[in-house]
Order: sequence, then C-alpha cells, then structure tokens
Amino acid sequence: MTRRSPRTRQWLPYTAAVSAGLLVIAGAFGFVRQRDADAGRTRAGCTIDLEVNSSTEKAALLVELAERYDRSGRSVAGSCARVHVSALTSGKATEALATGWSRTGLPQPQVWLPTSSLWTGQLRLLDQAAGRAPQTPDRYPSIANSPLVIAMPQPRAELLRRRGPLGWGEILGLSGRDGWASFGKPEWGRFTFGKDNPNMSTSGLAATIATYYAAVQRSSDLTRADLADPAVTRFVRRIEANVSHYSDDSVDLLRNLAEADLAGGGGKPDDMSAIVLQEELVDLYNTGGLSPRGDGQERGRRPHVPLVAVHPKEGTFNLDHPYVVLPSADERQRAAAADFLAFLTADAQQKSFARLGFRDHERRASPELLASVGAEPSGGLSYFEPPDPQVVEAMLDGWRTLRKKANILIALDTSGSMQAAVGNRTRFQVAAAAAGKGLALLNAEDRVGLWSFSSETPQRPKSPYREEVRLGEFDQKRITSKIAGLHVEGSTALYATVRAAHRELLDRYDPQRINAVVVLTDGRNEYSRDNDLARLLAEVTLDPQRPVKVFCIAFDRDSDFATLDRIAKASSGKAFDATDPAMVDEAFVKLVSSF
Repeated sequence: MTRRSPRTRQWLPYTAAVSAGLLVIAGAFGFVRQRDADAGRTRAGCTIDLEVNSSTEKAALLVELAERYDRSGRSVAGSCARVHVSALTSGKATEALATGWSRTGLPQPQVWLPTSSLWTGQLRLLDQAAGRAPQTPDRYPSIANSPLVIAMPQPRAELLRRRGPLGWGEILGLSGRDGWASFGKPEWGRFTFGKDNPNMSTSGLAATIATYYAAVQRSSDLTRADLADPAVTRFVRRIEANVSHYSDDSVDLLRNLAEADLAGGGGKPDDMSAIVLQEELVDLYNTGGLSPRGDGQERGRRPHVPLVAVHPKEGTFNLDHPYVVLPSADERQRAAAADFLAFLTADAQQKSFARLGFRDHERRASPELLASVGAEPSGGLSYFEPPDPQVVEAMLDGWRTLRKKANILIALDTSGSMQAAVGNRTRFQVAAAAAGKGLALLNAEDRVGLWSFSSETPQRPKSPYREEVRLGEFDQKRITSKIAGLHVEGSTALYATVRAAHRELLDRYDPQRINAVVVLTDGRNEYSRDNDLARLLAEVTLDPQRPVKVFCIAFDRDSDFATLDRIAKASSGKAFDATDPAMVDEAFVKLVSSF
C-alpha cells in the first residue's frame, strides 16, 4: 500500500477508495427526509431551516426527536425552526466536510453529530493541511455518551471478574491458545476476540487508542514518542495477535451471535471469547434489538446467554457524540441550533437516548442500562482523553504494521457468465478492477494466493479450479497480472471450489495469522458433480481450535447471496452483497478490512 504523507493522508483510506458507498447512505437519507417532510408540514410558517447530519447509529432516533421538536411549538429568533436530519457515517462525513459536501447528494449541514470528538479533531487536521480555517476548532458538548467495553458472554465474564480488576493486557492479551486453561476452563479453548478495523469504525479506532493508553499506563497526553517505544509496540502487538478477525461493523458480529444463540441456546461453535465495542450495543444485544426480527427500534427475543460489559481497570475511551455547530450556520440558524441542543439535553429526550442504551449527556448511566449490561466498578469509570489528531494519524500508520497478519486464499469466478455486460465493461473486468483496489489495501506481510474457478474447460480439463498463484509471500503485482490474463469460460463449480479452498487453508493453517478463503462469484452452483450444500456447510463449520473463515462477495444480480451467506456464516465469516454491481468496490474494501 502506498504510504501517504501524514499531512495529506485522508481519514479512513479504506473509504477513500470507495465512491459507490455514498449511494447506500443516499437511499437511507431519502427515508429520513420523507418522515421529516411530513413533520415539517405541521410548522409551515417557520422561517428557519436547520440541517442536521447525524452518524448512522443514532440517526433514526434523531429523526424522531426532530419531529418531536417541530411539534413542540418552540420559538426561535422571533420565528420557529424546522429541523431536517440526514445520515452519514462519521468517517464519510469527515471526508465530505473536508473535500466537498456536494458530492454526498445531501443538504449542507449546519449541525454535525458524529460519534466521537475524534472526528472533529481529524477534520481540524485536514483543514489545517488544506490551508483553510478549521471548521471544528473547539471542544463540543455531548448529547449522549457510550464508553468502550469488552463484551463477553455472561459465564465467561463472571469467571473473569472473580480474579478482581483486570487490565486491557490481562484480558485481551491472554495467550490465544492457552487463555481459558489458565482460568481452569481448558474446554473453552483459545482466547480470541473480535474488533472493528480502526480504519473503518469509530469503536475500532477507540479500541486501538485504549490499547495504547493501557500500554503507557496513562490516561492522557499520548505522544508520538510513546508510539515508537518498543515496550509499547510489544504490548499492542501481543493484544492484536489475539484478534479472531477484524470487522467492518461489529453490529454484524452481534447479529450473527444473536442468531446462533437463539437457534440453539448457545449457538454454533465460535472462536471469539469477546468483542470490543461501545456499551450501547451490549444493551441493544441483550434487549433483543439485534435478534432476528429485531431492528434496533423494535425488539426481537432476548438471547439465552446475555453479554456482560467488562471494564478494564486502567480506564476506557468514551464515545461522546458531540454537538457541532458548523461555520455554514448563519446567525438565525445558530440560534436554532442552540435551541435544538437545549431540547436534546432536556430530560424527556435524554430518556429516549437511554432507551437505546446510551448514557446521558453528562455520562450518567440509567439503572436500566446497568441492569442490562452489568454493574460499573465501585469507583465509577475512568476515561482516557482523546489524543492529539496527529498522534491518532501516526497511530493508524503504525497499526498497519502491528495488526495481526493474514493467510488469504482468493477464489475468483471465471465462469462464462462473467462475460455479461455491466455498462461498457464485462462483469469480469469490473470484478478484476475491484479486486485490484482491494489488494492494494492488504499488508505487505500478509500471505496471499489466487485460484480461478468455473468448471472443467479445455484450458483446465482436469479440475474446475486451478491454482494461479501459490499461497505465499504477497506479490500484488504478480496477482494483479494473473487476474488480468485469466480466461472466462464454463459454468460455476461453487461448492467444489469452496470445499477444496477451505481444505487447502486447513492444510496450510498458520495459528499466528487470520486464515481465510475469499470467494467472488456472479452465479450459483451449477456443478452436478458436487451439489451437496449440506455436506459443504458441515465441512466449513468453524473449528475453534483451527479457525478457517470463508468470506464471500455476491456479485451482480444473478449471484446466490442467500447461499453464500449461509456458507460464510457456517465458518463465522461474512458475505458481502454486491448484487448491485456499483457496490462491488465498497464490498471489496469492507472485505479487506477483515484482515
């Protein structure tokens, strides 16, 4: 991956590679605007319009609160205000505010509600690099809070707590293979944990910051010199070594966990003992908001085994949900923004945040939240201070070296259907271009191999799949060249290829790495010699002692996403939906963030 200058490196390089991602948000925005427009008609005489952009995890609630505000009859500057809410992830909003909002297709906001002040600091850094006045020069009040926690199934959390207060290193740094044996539970096997990729997620970034603070044994003033300290890098590397795999969104990890729990009162085997995420998601999981038929607002069945929020003794990082009034606001909009902030921090609205698992704007947890996620330490929580944005920048650069490396076998569909047109290109050309962008984001220390597959063809007469680049030291140029020269022909031997690739990874399993099969296909299984899905699902089911995970991209409208999703879930991997070809770049970027 080409290294950018720290002053010009864009936030979240993974999302910077994606242009299609904004289309998803635009669709969600249309839903938000429709509801908001209905509310706005009740105050047709208002002369102040206030555009608010919220991070996605709280956007639906903000829509409801904006509607409530519009109905409240409040007066502002001799008139009244209509509040309109749109949604964008914090990282994409940061990028859009820095490089030009118009390309989002959303109204220019006067108020921005990111997940964390980390984003206001990063936007300040980008503005300084561009030589313009900072849009976010200050510290900002919170409308809600959610501390980072280590979420564990209740029996494991209770066992851990019997040892007394434990730190980040003592919990997440447990020996991956012998971790639970040291607690008298060898039958629980290895200790690994799930964590979002810090280049894709606020909670993943916060977890990385918390790890560095735990390493230096301070709660503030993290410096570049700290990041270079060999003892600090050893500490961080030891924790990263126990990652099961990285995620682009921990909500997906929790949804899969809830589905498995409700299916079998404990679910299928999994190699994750814990997930590092924000406290609000633990409550959402425990109250059924992430269970099948739950959507975060409407709750499904509660899981049989709840999660418990474990608080490391050194402290944690708080996601503070700041309320940022941007320079684009005029005087009347600033007055409206101040009034909307007062409305959001009033008791009635704070109770709405509490019902979604948030702490209030002063970091206080409701009794219901603590009953759901577990009690705080007796002295309350200690919090780490956000580092300087330049330190965060350097931390992310260093994390690419310290993160857990991967063993990846890519299986690329070369069946005849890949010749179908997508605009003025073929499916294969679009997929090959997306694969090239994804490969550019892998680490030079990863090990990567390439297979092609379709069915037996004149060029591949003995097998439906062929090794194009042997699994080994990552050679991006060679793999890209091989992809460009592949011949497209035949039908789709999906099951046979996944079965063989999974077996190859088991044979070449590396316990020090994330071991994964990556499958990109535009079709469904068309191979009569191997048409046994049930046997395939049984064979790829995760072995917690030797986890090999399958990640799939379902490309274009003819692909069988439902089956690919079943295959991925059986192995505790993930399927990415690119049935809209415009989404394939983003799908590849999200997939690569798993490693």
